[in-house]
Amino acid sequence: MKHRTVRIICLALGVSIPSALYAQAGADARAARAYEAAAKGGPLTLRAFLDQFPKGADLHVHLSGAVYAETLIKDAGEDGLCVDAKTLSLAKPPCDAPLEPAKELDGVLTQDEQDLYDRLVDSLSMRSYFPSSGFSGHDQFFSVFGNGSPSTSKFSGIDKRHVGEWVDEVASRAADQNQQYLELMQTPPFGHAATLAKEIGWAATPEKLDFAAIRQKLLDRGLRDEVKADMEDVRSAEARRKELEHCGTPQAQPACSVEIRYIYQILRASAPEVVFAQALLGFETVAQTMKEGEPGFLGINFVQPEDGFISMRDYTLQMKMVDYLHSVYPKVHITLHAGELVFGMVPPEGLRFHIRQAVELGHAERIGHGVDVMYEDHAQQLLKEMAEKHVMVEINLSSNEGILGIKGDMHPFPLYRAAHVPVALSTDDEGVSRIDITNEYVRAALDYHLSYSDLKQLARTGMEHNFLPGASLWSEPDAFTATAKECRGLAPGSAHPSATCRNFLEGSQKAAAQWELERRFRVFDSQF
Repeated sequence: MKHRTVRIICLALGVSIPSALYAQAGADARAARAYEAAAKGGPLTLRAFLDQFPKGADLHVHLSGAVYAETLIKDAGEDGLCVDAKTLSLAKPPCDAPLEPAKELDGVLTQDEQDLYDRLVDSLSMRSYFPSSGFSGHDQFFSVFGNGSPSTSKFSGIDKRHVGEWVDEVASRAADQNQQYLELMQTPPFGHAATLAKEIGWAATPEKLDFAAIRQKLLDRGLRDEVKADMEDVRSAEARRKELEHCGTPQAQPACSVEIRYIYQILRASAPEVVFAQALLGFETVAQTMKEGEPGFLGINFVQPEDGFISMRDYTLQMKMVDYLHSVYPKVHITLHAGELVFGMVPPEGLRFHIRQAVELGHAERIGHGVDVMYEDHAQQLLKEMAEKHVMVEINLSSNEGILGIKGDMHPFPLYRAAHVPVALSTDDEGVSRIDITNEYVRAALDYHLSYSDLKQLARTGMEHNFLPGASLWSEPDAFTATAKECRGLAPGSAHPSATCRNFLEGSQKAAAQWELERRFRVFDSQF
């Protein structure tokens, strides 16, 4: 009724409404009513409703953590790896006692083998985990990854050829849930850069640090030699993924429609000279990828536990590194883990500046987690600054509960929204957490009493803040009411945009992806 009233008023004022826009408003209202009914039924009925709700982008995904443990065990068996029943991790052959061949955990299992399989899945994830004295959810989660390098994780030794299969698994899961875009975090090879960094060394005191001089020494000694290998790291993964999905053939799988780009992970728990060298390699790799126009790395991120000794000690130093590298490579996108901390995890003073420095020193366009924002100095002013700069926060609800024990009204998610800081939902490490993106939408909807319009806002915000090149579909940042002038007056997502709008979409990967999200909304809403 309210849409009919609005139409009557607009007609009286001489304001015309395109019929497609009016029809979409009606469909949206019917979908909203169906959503409200599903939400009243509880998490199971809401899960069923939101399964095919268009979810846009997941911008905070660690590839190795997005793979389920069952896949890792299968891969280990194919590679002839062993299982260490004591540490519940994978190991390289020979599989002499007490090690056992991983391939024996594939097929018909004895009761003992089933027990080992179950314990291994638990060890490689948060499944069945229950906090105990001296070993928290934080400890269990990060134990899966060791110190962050592939050689120290519990699944070390798995052949690189499986990475493309992992991308296929993640893309297929996204396609099953009507998600169209992923930015996967990946750590490509950087051994050569690390060796050069150790040879060059580091200044004894901060006063003697000269980032420009260190950068030049690294480049002079051949740091760029590793750029091609890093670009090939994701190029080969994408090729394998597309092969598995039969993309470009009549047998193409739905996962082919999931667009994927990559974020270059930098390990923050390393010595400062190694962190700088890897960061430089990351900026160089992203810059070269953008120069060649390849759909590979689009930005950088710093990863590993933020509460670690080196991470805490060198946090400001690392933000200064990013500040310098940003001045040299201004087009490289930056998203940073910041504020993945809670009161009591570190001394109180350690909670006061991480998000602010990521925004102001690190030039972060997006923040991952941001859980401790209200412990920052001048928290309200920081929220206002983030809103004004449109710095988006990647919200990881299940991850934050599993690792930090934060949920409900202890999570700043509603505070960010109230302050008009853009936010979008993401999974972080869905394989380790044993979740998917639909789970995060259900959780957000029920825990924070979100409306159907709120959920669309979250999905649109993710697509607004992806790092795809080109102008946004929307005329104002984070205001999803009016499209860019080239498409103004048209129903977003319609099948037949005008020639001007079509040319605009063809010239902007970002706008084209946003238009596709609107198309999916139209299709989803029309069924109610």
